[in-house]
Amino acid sequence: MAHDIVFFLAPDDETAAATYLGGPGRAFESVTCHFIEPDSTIVEWDMYFEAPSAEIPPLEQLTGWPWPDEVIAPTNDGVEVFALPPRLTRALAGAGSAELAELARRWTTRLRSADGDDMTDDDPLAVLKGVARLAASAVSTGGGLYSWSF
Repeated sequence: MAHDIVFFLAPDDETAAATYLGGPGRAFESVTCHFIEPDSTIVEWDMYFEAPSAEIPPLEQLTGWPWPDEVIAPTNDGVEVFALPPRLTRALAGAGSAELAELARRWTTRLRSADGDDMTDDDPLAVLKGVARLAASAVSTGGGLYSWSF
């Protein structure tokens, strides 16, 4: 099931976990995207920076990749808070326009293959550019990059 996801900058896991009940809100710099799976999106991005390619990796490779850490234990209410891996945060922070465009094309291909016409209405490149700006802030401040979804 796809979610609404908010990528946000927080100083640490404890602060990110405190967003659990109400979301990051206006207290955190953030980027919102609709109707995507947060964990598989994070994995897709992480895989891209480890082995850049326009081709999407097979689903078996995606599901076999290390999944993002949860900053709060899962519950049955549908809320998830994940920490993006530090290597992904650094990669996003250092990514150039061409890399982000290539990742957006690859991510769009994955979203279309999974969701068809029901894929997000958001512009994947705009989302990635926004998340890359957050990642740059995280790297420069020593904070972390997180996702909150419902």
